[in-house]
Amino acid sequence: MDWGTELWDQYDIIEKHTQSGLELVEKYVKFVKERTEIEQNYAKQLRNLSKKYYQKRCSKDEPECRLSSYQSYLDILNEMNDYAGQRELIAENLMMNICIDLTKYLQELKQERKTYLMEVKKAQQSLESTYKQLDYSKKRFEREWREAERAAQNAEKTDLDINATKADVEKAKQQAHFKAQTAEESKNDYAAQLQRYNKEQSQFYFTDMPHVFNKLQDLDERRIQKLARGYMLFSDTEKQVMPIIGKCLEGITKAGTNVNEKNDTAIVIEQNKSGFERPGDVEFEDYSQGINRASSDSSLGTPKGPMDLLGRNKGKNFWLFNRRSKLSSTLGPFFTHPDASPSNGSHSPKFGRDSLSHCLKEINKSVKPRISSFRTLKRSKFTPDKVMPTVTEDFGHLPPEQRRKRLQLKLEEISKELQKEVDQSEALGKMKDVYEKNPQMGDPATLASQISQTSQNIERLKGEMSKYENWLTEAGARGETMRYKTHTFNNNGAHDALSPDGAHSDETPADSSQAIYAEFDDDFEDEELAAPIGRCTAMYSFPGASEGTISMQEGEVLAVVEEDKGDGWTRVRRNNGDEGYIPTSYVSIALNK
Repeated sequence: MDWGTELWDQYDIIEKHTQSGLELVEKYVKFVKERTEIEQNYAKQLRNLSKKYYQKRCSKDEPECRLSSYQSYLDILNEMNDYAGQRELIAENLMMNICIDLTKYLQELKQERKTYLMEVKKAQQSLESTYKQLDYSKKRFEREWREAERAAQNAEKTDLDINATKADVEKAKQQAHFKAQTAEESKNDYAAQLQRYNKEQSQFYFTDMPHVFNKLQDLDERRIQKLARGYMLFSDTEKQVMPIIGKCLEGITKAGTNVNEKNDTAIVIEQNKSGFERPGDVEFEDYSQGINRASSDSSLGTPKGPMDLLGRNKGKNFWLFNRRSKLSSTLGPFFTHPDASPSNGSHSPKFGRDSLSHCLKEINKSVKPRISSFRTLKRSKFTPDKVMPTVTEDFGHLPPEQRRKRLQLKLEEISKELQKEVDQSEALGKMKDVYEKNPQMGDPATLASQISQTSQNIERLKGEMSKYENWLTEAGARGETMRYKTHTFNNNGAHDALSPDGAHSDETPADSSQAIYAEFDDDFEDEELAAPIGRCTAMYSFPGASEGTISMQEGEVLAVVEEDKGDGWTRVRRNNGDEGYIPTSYVSIALNK
C-alpha cells in the first residue's frame, strides 16, 4: 500500500501529516535538550557538593586522616565526583547523538519536503493552464457555432425575400459559409485542446502525483525510523554508563564496609594516650593532733592530692577536668592552670608532694599546646589575650607517651637521612679511588669538598641521633617500644648496625629519597583541595621515582588537577589524596567541559 494509489486525492491531508511529523521531531529535540540541561545542572551541583565538603587535603599530621571512617568519607566524595562525571557524559552523549544529529536531519527533511511540494505545485499549475486553454477553445467554439447558425438563418431568410437583390443573397450566403468554416475550425481546436487536457490530466493523476506522494511517504517513513532510533538512544545512552555508575555505587558501599570501628578506636588511643599515671589516694591529715603543717608539706612520706593545688583559693571552683582548660584536650587531664597554684607562692620540693601534685607542677613549667604544622604557626594571629605555645626540640611540650612516639619518628627520619649520607660517602670514596688509579677519568681533588661536606653531614647526623636517643632514654622508653640501631662508622665511611645489646645485626634502614622531606612538605601543603579538571587513564606504567612525581599502573584512572603547561608533565591525584606529576604522553586525558 502506498500513498500514490490509496491517497491520490488527499494532497492536503498528506501535506498536513508530513508537517505534523516534522513538528514532532522538533518537540522531541527540545525535550532531550531540556533533559541534558537537567543532567548538566545535576552534575554541576554534585561536583560543587563534593568540592564543598572536600575542603582540605589530608596529611599525616592531622589525627582524623588515619581513621577509616574519615578515609571512607573521602572515598564517598571521590565516588560522588566520579558519579557526577558520568551524568555529564550522559548529557554530552544525548546532546551529540540525539539533539545535534536530529536537528541536522530535520533540516534535510524540511528541504526535501519543500522540493516535493514544489513539484506538486508545478504539476498543478501546468494542469490548470491546460484546462484554461481548453475552456477558452470550448467557449470560442460555442460562440463561433452560434454565429454560424445565425449567418445561415440570415442567408436563408434573404434568399426567400422577394425584395432582396441577387447581390444581397449572394453576400448573405458567403457570410454564412465563412461563419460555418470558422465554427468548424474552432470545433477542431476545441477537440485538440480537450485531447491534450485529458492526456495531461491522466499524467497528473496516474503518474506525477502518485510519484510525488510516494516520495513523501518514503520521507515520512525515514523520519519515523530516525525518530525511533532517537527514542532508543535516549535509553541506550544511559545504559552505556550504568556499569560505571554501578561501580561508583559499589565504591560507596565498599567505603562503608571498610570502616573499622575497633581500628579507629585503637588509633585514637595511640594518638592521644598521654602516658600519665592515675593519681593515688589522698591521705587523711589529722589537724586535731597538732601535726606541723610545714613539715607535713615537705615530708616525702605524706602525699597530697590535687586539692592541695588550690592553696588559699579554696573558694574557687577546681577546674582540673572541666571545660575551662582548652589546652587539656591536648595535654591530658593533668595540665595545671597558673591560677590553680598556691597563692602564697610556696613550692614543695621535687618529691615533697604526691606524684600527681609534683607531675602537675612539672608539666605546668613546660607543657604548651602542640602546634600541628608550620602552616598553623604562619597563619596564627598574635593577640594579647592569646599565649602562643612553645614547641621544644625534645618534644617536652607533649605528654610522655606522645613525646616517646615523636622521638621515635624523629630517630627514624635521622636514621634514613644518615644512611643516605653514608651511601653517598661510600660512592664518593669509590669514585676517588677510580680517579687516583686512572687520572685521565678525573681529578681526585675535585671531590675533596664533597667528601668533606658529606663527612660533616654524617658527624652532624650522628650527633643528632645521639641527642635524640638520650632524650628517648630520658622519656622512659618502654620495652614494647621500638629499639633503634646504633650506627658506628669507620674511617672509610663503612658502617655496622649494632642492636642495643651489642650483637651484630644485618638489618639496615630502608633507603627512601623522599621520606626526609615528607613531613616538611605536609606542613606547607595547601589547605584548599583543588577541584579536578578532568580524568586520565594510564596507557603505560610509570615508576615515579624522582621527586615530585607519582607512580601509576597501566589502566589506572587518575584525576587531573593541572594541565600540561608545555613541559610534558601533568599533575594528577589519586582517590587517597596523593598528588604528583606524570608524563603527559603516558596517559589519555579527558578534561571536563
